[in-house]
Amino acid sequence: MDPLFAFLLRQGDNALVLGHRTSEWCGAAPALEEDIALANTALDLIGQTQLWLGYAAEVEGAGRSANDLAFLRDVYDFRNLLMLEVPNQDFGRTLMRQFLFDAFQVPWLTALCASSDQRVAEIAAKSLKEATYHLDRSSETVIALGDGTEDSNRRMQGALDYLWPYTGEMFADDEVDRAMQAAGVAPLPSDMRERWDTSVRETMQAACLTLPEGDFAHSGGRSGVRHTEHLGHMLATMQVLQRSYPGASW
Repeated sequence: MDPLFAFLLRQGDNALVLGHRTSEWCGAAPALEEDIALANTALDLIGQTQLWLGYAAEVEGAGRSANDLAFLRDVYDFRNLLMLEVPNQDFGRTLMRQFLFDAFQVPWLTALCASSDQRVAEIAAKSLKEATYHLDRSSETVIALGDGTEDSNRRMQGALDYLWPYTGEMFADDEVDRAMQAAGVAPLPSDMRERWDTSVRETMQAACLTLPEGDFAHSGGRSGVRHTEHLGHMLATMQVLQRSYPGASW
C-alpha cells in the first residue's frame, strides 16, 4: 500500500470512527446542552473525514470516493486507533476518550500544518481550529466531572483506567510513519508524546484523578490486525444503507 494513502486513511478513519461513536449520543445525552455539544463535535469529525478520505481517494487513483472508502470497506481495512472504536458505555468514558484523543490531535495537527504536502497542511489547518475547541471543552468537562461528586469521580477514574492501555498506540511508530517523516509530510507520532504527557498529567491532576502506571500499545488498529469486534458491530449500523442498496444516493 502506498504510504501516503495509508497515512491519509489513518487520519480519516480516526475522525470517522470517533465521529460515529460520538453521534450515538444524539438524543441520549444526560443534558440538552451536552446533547448539542456532542452532536456538533461529531459533525466536525465527519467533516474532517470527508477531507482526509477525499484526498486518500485521489491519491489511490482507483476511482473510489470518500463515501466508498467510508461505507464500502470491511472491518479489517480500517486503520483507526482501537481506542476510538470501543463502545461508549457511559458519558464518562465518552468524555475521557475524547480528551485523551484531543490532547494528541492538537499537537499532531499543529505539526501537520507545516507538512511538505500542501493538501495535508490545508486539511490540518482547518481541522486544528475544531480540534482546539474540542480539547478546551473535553478537558474542562473531565476536570468538572473528576472534581465533582464522589460518584462522578469514581466513574471518570474508571474510564481513565479502562482507556489507558489503548493510549500507547497513538505513539507507536511504524514504516508508514517513517516514510511520512522522510518525505516531510508528517513527524513521527512518538514526537507528540512529551506534549501529550504534560497535557494529560496537568488535566488529571486538576480533575483529582490518578494516572495508571505504565501503558500498553495496542497496535492492531493501525496495522489492520484488529483485536476487537467493536468496529464490526459499529460498521454494521453505519454501512447498512450502502450495503443494502449499493450505489444509493439522495
